[in-house]
Amino acid sequence: MNKILQFMKRNYKILLVIIALAIGLWSFIPKEKSSDPEKDKMLIELLTFVIEKGHYNPAKIDDTFSKGIYKDYINALDPSKRFFLQSDIDEFAKYETQIDDQIINKELTFFDLTYSRLMKRMEESKGYYKIALDKPFDYKKTESINTDYEKLPFAVNTQELKERWRLQVKLSTLSSLVEKQKLEEDLVKDKSKTLDEKLKTYRESMGDKITPELEKKFIADTEKKKNQAPKSYEQLEKETRESTLTSLNDNFNFIKDLDREDWFSIYVNAIASRFDPHTSYFGASEKEKFDVSMSGKFDGIGARLQKKNDFTEITELISGGPAWRGKQLEAGDTVLKVAQADAEPVDVVGMRLDDVVKKIKGPRGTEVRLTVKKQDGTIKVISIVRDQVEVEETYVKSSVVEKDGFKYGIIYLPKFYIDFEDQNSRDAGKDVAIEVERLKKEGVQGIVMDVRDNGGGSLKTVVDIAGLFISQGPIVQIKSAAGKKEVLFDRDAKVQWDGPLVVMINEFSASASEILAAAIQDYKRGVVIGSKQSYGKGTVQNVIDLNQFVRGSTYGDLGALKTTTQKFYRINGGSTQLEGVKSDVAIPDRYSYLKMGEKDIENAMPWDKIDAADYKIWDKQNNFDLAIQKSKERMSNNAQLNLIDDNAKWLDQRNKETVYSLNIDKFKAEQKALDEKNKKYKPILDYKNAFDFNSLPYEVEETNKDSVLKEKRDRWHESLSKDIYIEEAIHILNDLQTENTKGLTTKVKKDKLVKS
Repeated sequence: MNKILQFMKRNYKILLVIIALAIGLWSFIPKEKSSDPEKDKMLIELLTFVIEKGHYNPAKIDDTFSKGIYKDYINALDPSKRFFLQSDIDEFAKYETQIDDQIINKELTFFDLTYSRLMKRMEESKGYYKIALDKPFDYKKTESINTDYEKLPFAVNTQELKERWRLQVKLSTLSSLVEKQKLEEDLVKDKSKTLDEKLKTYRESMGDKITPELEKKFIADTEKKKNQAPKSYEQLEKETRESTLTSLNDNFNFIKDLDREDWFSIYVNAIASRFDPHTSYFGASEKEKFDVSMSGKFDGIGARLQKKNDFTEITELISGGPAWRGKQLEAGDTVLKVAQADAEPVDVVGMRLDDVVKKIKGPRGTEVRLTVKKQDGTIKVISIVRDQVEVEETYVKSSVVEKDGFKYGIIYLPKFYIDFEDQNSRDAGKDVAIEVERLKKEGVQGIVMDVRDNGGGSLKTVVDIAGLFISQGPIVQIKSAAGKKEVLFDRDAKVQWDGPLVVMINEFSASASEILAAAIQDYKRGVVIGSKQSYGKGTVQNVIDLNQFVRGSTYGDLGALKTTTQKFYRINGGSTQLEGVKSDVAIPDRYSYLKMGEKDIENAMPWDKIDAADYKIWDKQNNFDLAIQKSKERMSNNAQLNLIDDNAKWLDQRNKETVYSLNIDKFKAEQKALDEKNKKYKPILDYKNAFDFNSLPYEVEETNKDSVLKEKRDRWHESLSKDIYIEEAIHILNDLQTENTKGLTTKVKKDKLVKS
């Protein structure tokens, strides 16, 4: 068993399941090289077998299961109902209760039918939007469009489908036209202002970011605009159609890059996700992306690419990577050819983006030569030696802030990352421990652990991180399909941080984030603040390399399966499934009323509970309950949070409004009403708290050498300075300080004031 991604070192039970599966799957040995359809049949058989044997609670493959696949798959192929006709759906519908039989019998009739029909309809659709954009729209005509695609029926005939495309394209161009007209009006108004007035406004908007170079550029741009004649309605209208055509062509070029295997992955995932929302199939390239997201690193040159028509463009150089260090490749360069070391260059113009990426990536220490077209039009061959690239955004980072003479630390963890292939590599547990030590060295008196938007990751790392804040004891309980329970402990008696602690969550904090927040909450070790509840994912997944089950395969990489094998529970016995973790201090946010949690997914696994583990509540924080009470009082009287809550209710209401007028006068009136309403909520975006956030000394040295990293940290600190939730976390840390410490600190401050 060479490539099973274990979620913890001691998970021998899962290993036994996998070994049993491998023995049972010896029948999956191809006798000879087969066509792709044969590979697809084997893949479905392999997937369903592994899921049925290894899933925590596998669904029965019957007609009900078949109906669920049918609905999800058709919706995935044509969510806006702009490709298929009702006659296509009528033809597909006879398979609605037969997909389960086709899975069992290894038939691909339904997939083959839908795939070939989709390719045909997509090719036809190119003509529909091109015809619609060929001549000016009549924006004075009274008509509207309903964008509630879920309730929208499929088009009865081609004419109705063309009309649907026309309305959709008209909405896009109308929105763009109105925006362009507004910019032109602003340009005319701006011309009445003096250069000094414009420069003053610009300086105020830029704040600390202003530089002599930026001022010089602003003045030059302003002088250039001064001589520009306003564009006519006809010019603007034509521009909107041209830009919309370019955008749609780009979208269809992206679709053109997808091959049959990509579409088959969609079908396979429609099957896998019916077992539960977190069971899914990864094709070979998707598996690689998953590994990168989990470890935060890969071997390559360290550049992000995107497709523009037939060309591949460099969009960003990853800080610290070999391309960044080489200082020859730049964002905006177009890649024309790729060569491996001394081999002949391969022309990559018109090639799929994934295929270009595969040619550029490679083992560390190897050379790749890129023939690129620079932005000035020159052609240059750039040699780069590949190396390990770390994606900085994946990793933990910290900042310091002061309030009332106290210094506090903010630790932001975007993911519970780990490299399953290299146990000596960096992981979230090790890195958070390092950040805690760095903050202690700076003399902080409280720490905020920010796991907002953290979708989870390694179970091992969350146990390690929770263990930094308690003496020793259980962190999480896990139950397998057989009903056996295991408790994961922090067995180290050392407490790396025993001071005041706040954990921040939101609706997008899931899985491992919820384990951390739940453990801290159950121990009463720290205050959990944020959304009313976290996401609500209480299940454990294993990623299983499917290639290990097939000997002597000539099919190529079969990818991997992520399947739910266990459920985890809080140490108090309750599950986080569906219910998530409820904040000690619930703070309104913009998404409070929108349905986006696990509880809102149709086939999510149910909530349940087991017996509590044996644990002792933390008793070293005397004013814990008082700090929560004070925070709630602040929240109830906070005008900014009341405004955010009002905005959240309005967003929920707006989300339900799906009809838009395509008459320009009515559309403008609707937009003006929305703009007026939005003015009420402008203070939400303009909000600034009273704190300054700074990097730790070691990072200041790094940012002085790395302008890209400096810009990223400056953006992060700026976002923290506009964050009312971070502000409240700091207030809570302040309230968690003991009265004796507060008095001593105040006295020291007064003494310093007298001496100065």
